[in-house]
Amino acid sequence: MTRAAALLLVLALAACGNDEQRTADPPPPSSPGGDPSPGASETPTGTRTATPQPQPQPNPPPRVVGTVARNLAVPWGVDFLPNGAGVVTERDSGRVLVVRDGRVREIGHIPEDGQLEAGLLGVAVSPDFGSDRQLYFYVTSGEDNRVVRASYDDGRLSTPEPVLTGIPKGAIHDGGRLAFGPDGLLYVSTGEVGDPERAQDRSSLGGKILRITPDGGPAPGNPDPDSPVWSWGHRNVQGLAFDSDGRLWASEFGQQAWDELNLIEKGGNYGWPRHEGEGGEPDFTDPQVVWRTSEASPSGLAHLDGRLWMASLRGQRLWRIGLDGAQAVRPRDFLVGDHGRLRTVAVAPDGMLWVTTSNHDGRGDPRPDDDRILLVDPS
Repeated sequence: MTRAAALLLVLALAACGNDEQRTADPPPPSSPGGDPSPGASETPTGTRTATPQPQPQPNPPPRVVGTVARNLAVPWGVDFLPNGAGVVTERDSGRVLVVRDGRVREIGHIPEDGQLEAGLLGVAVSPDFGSDRQLYFYVTSGEDNRVVRASYDDGRLSTPEPVLTGIPKGAIHDGGRLAFGPDGLLYVSTGEVGDPERAQDRSSLGGKILRITPDGGPAPGNPDPDSPVWSWGHRNVQGLAFDSDGRLWASEFGQQAWDELNLIEKGGNYGWPRHEGEGGEPDFTDPQVVWRTSEASPSGLAHLDGRLWMASLRGQRLWRIGLDGAQAVRPRDFLVGDHGRLRTVAVAPDGMLWVTTSNHDGRGDPRPDDDRILLVDPS
């Protein structure tokens, strides 16, 4: 089945909800209360609701200062080698690229068997790359979503080997982000692939954030020592970022009402499908910020200098969220509509942001320009 045909099929399944192209307008936000920080209101029980609005700008806003690469096919994952070069995956082609000094070079190809939101997704450079030369990838195979790794030496990738298999696959809600934590362990975001009950089923790897060793085993200290599951009750997490104190944050697609920013805790249940957005029940962990789906559809997430940066697809903007310890505060949006759908944001070694567009993938209104990596000065 072609991606176009699969799109028509999935859009017919309204109950599943395609994160990349929602067709219904969300309801209005909850009534504000309290004394919210600029750019956000408080729902009655405390979750912040991001509300775009003009704000005074004592410092220059983030701005696009260049283009790192262009003519790409849905650039999805971005991470950096010790020498500063970026490793980039293309979801629909399966190509792995190295980008440096304005030059793009293909270093390998990882076969993928994805439709719509599936394919070659996240990438993470081993924290011990200097000695082990390992790159990790999240990819849709013929049987499942899986984490694979390959060595990168002498300018080429080796044949990938599976590290973790058995993650459910589907045309939608495939998760796919990878991030090594400060503990040296690999965190993996997965989606419930259109079957919401998977998110509450702790025996399933779908709708979870997983925590594994570099060899793919359940990491020491997991809630269940025999399981890679770290947190559950997720619909579709496509963004993971660690702050300077080692806390893990995740951006998550809602269905038709609320997208979420969550602070991830060991063994936390984040409520899907019992709740979308805030639930207020003691058994579930509420998000720290929620957005209308028209203003977010969040994918990539990054941390820099005490702030989170979140790329938005349907919202076509870059969100900046302040952090006050373990609290997310003052969400503000930038670049609204300037570059179409924004997929991934990553912090380069020089402190600049690499932000990928996702406009030529058959979802939403295509733009006349190609997919590219934007160079953003966060100021």
